[in-house]
Amino acid sequence: MKTELKLENKVEPLTKKNIAKELLFDVLYAIVAGIVVGTAYFFFQNSNGFAPGGVGGLATITHHLIGEHVSWTVLMLAFNIPIFILVGIFINKKLGVILSIYMLVQSTLPKLYEALGAKAYCELNNGEDFNIVFACIATGVISGFGFSIMLKRFGASGGTYGISALLKRAKPDMNIAYVSFIMDASVVFIAFFVYGMKITPVICTLLNLFIANVLVDHGLSGIKSGYKFEIITEDPEGLSKELLTKLKHGVTEMKVHGMYSDKDRYMLMCIINKRQIGEMMKILKGHPECFACFEKVNEVFGNFKRKV
Repeated sequence: MKTELKLENKVEPLTKKNIAKELLFDVLYAIVAGIVVGTAYFFFQNSNGFAPGGVGGLATITHHLIGEHVSWTVLMLAFNIPIFILVGIFINKKLGVILSIYMLVQSTLPKLYEALGAKAYCELNNGEDFNIVFACIATGVISGFGFSIMLKRFGASGGTYGISALLKRAKPDMNIAYVSFIMDASVVFIAFFVYGMKITPVICTLLNLFIANVLVDHGLSGIKSGYKFEIITEDPEGLSKELLTKLKHGVTEMKVHGMYSDKDRYMLMCIINKRQIGEMMKILKGHPECFACFEKVNEVFGNFKRKV
């Protein structure tokens, strides 16, 4: 059974309507991401004695040092907005505006929660059930989800990106991967001295950074992930029929040539869900003449639904 793959390039014309629609979605994504991160910061991070990474972490540490003389919201905007303005001038005007909207929502949302009388995690039940480890885990999980929204849509999620992009423009040969590391390491180092030279805030900052990065990696790898099997066989008809019948996923057949055996064979490609790996292995055991390998694919586009 052969499956023909036809690709049609359908490019939507670039009109003012389409541009406005894309811009609207960009703004909505930025607002949603800002709400997610701002929620994490208000309920679990701001009043719990540890800092997030990057430029936001430096703003949080500064707020801890100067107390209530300047609000956390003002410091977050003061630390980040100038960077985004420079990004808009030197890198990309639209990205600078989007990042500014994202930071404005993220930074002002805690003020809105305060006005509505919401209580942070450490204040609930008079603090009797408070656990700083739970707070930093919750911050990492929720904020990591918000960061992944921004990174997947725009490739940027905060001031650290802006600094990296500006440095890359000034010095194209610079390895900007170190910039994020230096920023996060600086926050961890400074947090030790700012929060009373105690090890707990440092551990919480590290745990928060680790969990947020794990969530970002998971978000960027895609929700519709799968496993791609490439199977070399001399019986493509029988094997593909069994795969289509039992796994309910499409199969693509390609003619290949084995250099070692100097024989023509067929390669079947099939992408399945993780829970179907065991069933796939059982099918392959029934075809001992075949050779197969598989790998994880981070994102599957198009129709990946099982065919009933």
